[in-house]
Amino acid sequence: MKVGIIGTGYVGLPTGVGLAELGNQVTCIDREISKIEALKSGKITLYEEGLEDLFHKNVKAGRLHFTTSMEEGVKDADLVIIAVGTPPHPVTKEADMKYIHAAATELAEHLSGYTVIATKSTVPVGTGDVVEGLIQKKNPTADFDVVSLPEFLREGFAVHDFFHPDRIVVGANTEKAKNVIKELYKPFEGKTNMLFVKRRSSETIKYASNAFLAIKIHYINEMANFCERTGADINEVAKGMGLDSRIGPKFLNPGPGYGGSCFPKDTMAMSYMARQNGVDMTLINAAITGNSARKKQMAERILNAVKEVKNPKIAVLGLAFKDGTDDCRESPAMEIVGELINQGANIIAYDPKAMGTACMLVGNKIQYADNMYQVLQDADVLAILTEWNEFKGLDLIKAKELMRHFKIVDCRNLIAADKAKDLGFDYQGIGK
Repeated sequence: MKVGIIGTGYVGLPTGVGLAELGNQVTCIDREISKIEALKSGKITLYEEGLEDLFHKNVKAGRLHFTTSMEEGVKDADLVIIAVGTPPHPVTKEADMKYIHAAATELAEHLSGYTVIATKSTVPVGTGDVVEGLIQKKNPTADFDVVSLPEFLREGFAVHDFFHPDRIVVGANTEKAKNVIKELYKPFEGKTNMLFVKRRSSETIKYASNAFLAIKIHYINEMANFCERTGADINEVAKGMGLDSRIGPKFLNPGPGYGGSCFPKDTMAMSYMARQNGVDMTLINAAITGNSARKKQMAERILNAVKEVKNPKIAVLGLAFKDGTDDCRESPAMEIVGELINQGANIIAYDPKAMGTACMLVGNKIQYADNMYQVLQDADVLAILTEWNEFKGLDLIKAKELMRHFKIVDCRNLIAADKAKDLGFDYQGIGK
């Protein structure tokens, strides 16, 4: 199948590489010339585990191509996937649809033969109707269908999730479009759940899923606060809760709050859509408010740990919003660092993958270390903000030799609390 993908970000690029690996002819389209030139030269423009090897394999095999030309990517395609950003509006926080609308309008004039247009970006309910109308207006003779094909790729695990999806949701209003998507995902037939629903239902499923998971994260963080006051252990509580099959163990890890490119944006967009339709989403609104406050609370914990130290040096491990990615968008770690900067803190930080993206956000307002031990030199407190596996292996004896004051604020519960305390650290975890 010939596939065009508009957008080469954290959704578009892994999707393009994955579809090429399945044997399709894929052309990825992006207006950003520097990005396309980098991809053409063999340079991956984002980090996802396992992506680079598959990228080079499929470029070499001639199945994966890159262009800034919409015509080149769309002409004669069986399927065109829209995977551009829908960032929150700076005022209303609704999803900003200008990139979706621009893509739909531009691709319309290059359609030839029957084409399925699949919206993979997370978009407000009813977007399929709007996209359909824009294409018809630009090209009244075009033979096409618009489907909703929401993505469920976890950043850091996008390659794994592409090849091992727990479900494929398709919002299609015609049998002809359904058959094209069935053919696209034929390699997964019998291996996963494929759900065909109305287009508006599909658009809602994505928002409903992300909002539910955000609420679950906020809930376990509130329970962590409760455990800290009552003497319970949140890890034990979460484990007991997760054994209930109706609840499950996932997203019950207490921490500094949810972040990334999806949960903050999608919860705010869901709240906006609800207000527009006269629906009061009390749980989602509470999660949004509580999650925002969570980052400030974590920054206060770090500052309180060194309130008696003059000009304290704060060592930060983790800047990405989660492990496995270099993405710092809406990262709880970056928001906490921002709060610390506002308080005039002296910060040195390390992240295995996100140093470059973090530097683009805060520049020289903080210092950057080459590894997790360099960050500890003469530090007065260690703050662990992202759950990278390598941080779990931190040598506490070596850390104690390097630090000036032996304090740890572990916002991810990565360090063994008993071991840290036995070595003389003033250790503070979450929910204990």
